[in-house]
Amino acid sequence: MKISEMYSLNCCGFSTGLWDTDLVKRASGSMHIDDTSRQYVKAGGERRVTRCLLLRRSYRDENGKPRNETLANLSALPDNAIAALRLALKGATLVDAESVFDVERSVPHGNVAAAHVMAQSLGLRSLLGPPCKDRDIAYALIVSQAVRPKSKLSTVRWWNSGDTTLASDLGIAGVATDDVYDAMDWLLAQKGKIEKKLARQHLREGGIAMYDLSSSWVEGTCCELAAFGHSRDGKRGRMQIEYGLLTDPEGRPIGIDLFKGNTADAIAFTTAVDKVRKDFGLKELVFVGDRGMITKTRIADLRKLEGAGWVTALKAPDIAALAADGGPLQLSLFDTQNFAEITHPDYPGERLVCCRNPALAESRRLKREALLAATEADLEKIRASVAAGRLKDPEKIGVRIGKVIGKHKVGKHFTWEITNGRFSYQRDDEKIAIEANLDGIYVIRTTMTAEAADAHTVVGTYKNLKYVERDFKTIKIDDLDVRPIRHYLAGRVEAQLLICMLAAYLTWHLRKAFAPLTFTDEEIPRPADPVIPARRSPRAAAKDAVKETPDRLPLYRYRDLLEHLATLDRQAINFAGQETEKITTPTPVQARAFGLLGSPVPVRLT
Repeated sequence: MKISEMYSLNCCGFSTGLWDTDLVKRASGSMHIDDTSRQYVKAGGERRVTRCLLLRRSYRDENGKPRNETLANLSALPDNAIAALRLALKGATLVDAESVFDVERSVPHGNVAAAHVMAQSLGLRSLLGPPCKDRDIAYALIVSQAVRPKSKLSTVRWWNSGDTTLASDLGIAGVATDDVYDAMDWLLAQKGKIEKKLARQHLREGGIAMYDLSSSWVEGTCCELAAFGHSRDGKRGRMQIEYGLLTDPEGRPIGIDLFKGNTADAIAFTTAVDKVRKDFGLKELVFVGDRGMITKTRIADLRKLEGAGWVTALKAPDIAALAADGGPLQLSLFDTQNFAEITHPDYPGERLVCCRNPALAESRRLKREALLAATEADLEKIRASVAAGRLKDPEKIGVRIGKVIGKHKVGKHFTWEITNGRFSYQRDDEKIAIEANLDGIYVIRTTMTAEAADAHTVVGTYKNLKYVERDFKTIKIDDLDVRPIRHYLAGRVEAQLLICMLAAYLTWHLRKAFAPLTFTDEEIPRPADPVIPARRSPRAAAKDAVKETPDRLPLYRYRDLLEHLATLDRQAINFAGQETEKITTPTPVQARAFGLLGSPVPVRLT
């Protein structure tokens, strides 16, 4: 409330405004506000307060004695007017806030600040290489990929539009697209050093490394690495590139390799082994990969390398061979538990851990029955056409059957007979029964000794490949959205994948830090039976039920939490000609998020 706008109060000794002319003439001494409010308790025990605020003047009379003169009763004035009058009496100049206070700019800040705080704690900038402009741009690309995964053109526009504090704080505002490409080329030259530093931090001699291969489709037809291959994205008829990801046992990304789109898993695995042994200098390491990655040929190569071990799984024909003719793999192994350890002379120096998952067995039974029924429906259409005389030529009948059999991939479970004008088919129940006996059964093969890992640990180690799959999901779908690949030059594609790998490394740590605010299970229990599907801990189940933290804060999905952090703005404020920056007051969730990072909200990214 302005002093000039205070209303008249006759009860306060005012006439037409705040100051009575005669009163002002008499009030030549020092004035102050005296609070003489009193409290009392009524007979019933009720406590009452009598508000009494008086404007008084201190002066000395003709004899020099100090006196106080009451000039006005201010009790009826609101608190903000009393506060303003106190300041005025102290000599402060009161002005209208709207005329001198201006919020010039409000920019989203919390999401990039959180990513930056975590990146600083990880030493990400020093990990990239020596200080230079290219390093600053590369660092900004990684943080941007983690909080706002977009194309390079969109990212540069985002920086230069002033819609984020990232570019101005890092000194890269105004960079052009060519500067970004130069920074990507610089980053690619640092790739080997970066991966070696990560390996020194997270891999150890005699430890475990996990590896898997994935693919992403390519936009356009000019990428030199694009080729048709097995699409893990389900994009038929689209060329793709492939990339292999090397991680530590917990799924932290360590290295990434780029391959032509038709590269086999086993070939890619050879590259990973060479990198670990030659570039990282780790000779004793156990590699974990799926059955398509670590094949018999690759195992034969690993046997020649001193200190190299493996954890992988057998393919279906090898499992059937162990179960045939009274072999060591019999269903009686699973009478008391779902896993058992066996040996076989075909696998010298290895342990075989046989597992049976009842849930997987039922799932495969239902899927097989559905595929058989769908194939029968298509074959029945062919049989009806032949019976009606619309299809007579045996060769044409065979062509039609081939299309049906290849559609659902269960042709091995059918027998059929074709003659002129006749076609009949039936299920091969014997083959179906043989396959059904092995439903839900898989066999893990490893060189890890019993002293290093019991059967329970071996199963868990193989199932930890889920962490690599989660990293691929982070890179491709959930957080980083690498698909599709838009670069044409092989070096640029590799640099983009390196940026995504480092952003996935940053995201891995952010997800872990923010776990108390998300639906992430923080205490995954070690199951008594490693074969059955994992279950969420009681604490995670409780979070799922109430969708709140123990201190009653709402839970978020990770991406939604980043969006909420983005509402924490940095404001550029002009107050009476003086410019300053201020962070908006964090919400309880935002304050808790930065508390989990162990840092206050930084005003600037330094």
